Formats: sequence, structure tokens, C-alpha cells
Amino acid sequence: MPRKGIALVISAPSGAGKTTLVQRLMQEFPQFGYSVSCTTRQPRQGEVNGKDYIFLSREEFELRRAQGYFAEWAEVHGNLYGTPLAPVKNSLQNGQDVLFDIDVQGAAQMKLSLAEAVFVFILPPSMEELERRLRSRGLDDEGTIERRLTNARQEIRESRWYDALVVNDELDAAYDALRAVFVAAGLAPCRNPDLPDYLLNH
Repeated sequence: MPRKGIALVISAPSGAGKTTLVQRLMQEFPQFGYSVSCTTRQPRQGEVNGKDYIFLSREEFELRRAQGYFAEWAEVHGNLYGTPLAPVKNSLQNGQDVLFDIDVQGAAQMKLSLAEAVFVFILPPSMEELERRLRSRGLDDEGTIERRLTNARQEIRESRWYDALVVNDELDAAYDALRAVFVAAGLAPCRNPDLPDYLLNH
């Protein structure tokens, strides 16, 4: 019998290797659903409303936010972004797993709006290694690197309330740990509430 879906929320400081781990998880478990976010920014060339984003005016966004429409929201570079709550809950009820790659602030909001979600924080093996990774990418100037490191320290302090902490030192080991969290979440009684009664009656 189908279990309830898992809302898997993954956060990490920039440079911790989250994107690589998320991509690997989605390759192995392609059943993950995709949550279409709302935004007040203008569509870019080729973007489709309702597929890439749900494009809203700032007034519409703020009205929906006041009505509790979003599981989480944030303002980035002057534009508002938010995750609609109802479609996520419907997906989970229908057994669809949904993966969220969001920052600590968004995850903290989601902890309140979607308490059944599973929260995973990807950690670097050390701050020294995180700085080395950021510099080796060659993408950022010195000021940006320092800002990312400052943000990383604050984000790591917030990681204590997550359900699982995964240190990305060796990629395969880190992936095994992330995979284990996801698989274990699917075995939790709260996602299979009818299973004991079903088995007792068959």
C-alpha cells in the first residue's frame, strides 16, 4: 500500500557541495516531485508561467503571503520568492516525494508550516576546507568570498535544529549518509499509518 510522501528539505552553506549531492539523489530516486515557486521577478526568455515559476505581481504575492499561502518565502535582490503550501501537501498526501533545496531562513519557516518534513544540513569538513573550495571555484571576488564565509558560520550555527547533519568530506560517504536519511524517512510509522491495521486484516 502506498505510503505518504516525504518532504525532504536540504540546506547548506555555499561551497559545501549540496548541488552535487542533490543531483545524485534525484538521479537515483527520479520519483521526486518538483515544487513550482512563485516569484515577483520578471520572466526570463524561455520561462513558462506555471512551469518554471508562477509569476505574480508584488501586490498579489503580498496578499497571498498574508493569507498563509506559502510554506516559506524570502526576498532576494528585491524580488519575492515563495513555495505554495497546498500543492506540496497534496503531493505528499498522494505519496509523492518532494525535494526542497532552500536556505536556512526558508527551512526555518517550513519547519513551522510543514512540520512533517525531514530537514538535512550538509556541512563542510572544516571552515578551512570550505574556504579552499570557494577559492578554487574561481567564481567570486575577495569580498564575495568573505561574505560567503561569514554567512556560512551563521548558517552552521543554525544547523543544530535540523534532523540530520551530513559532513561532505568524501563524496561517496556523504551521499550514502544522505541516501540513508531519505530511505529511513520512508520507513517511519507516520508515513505508513495504516500499514499495521492493513496487515492485521489480510
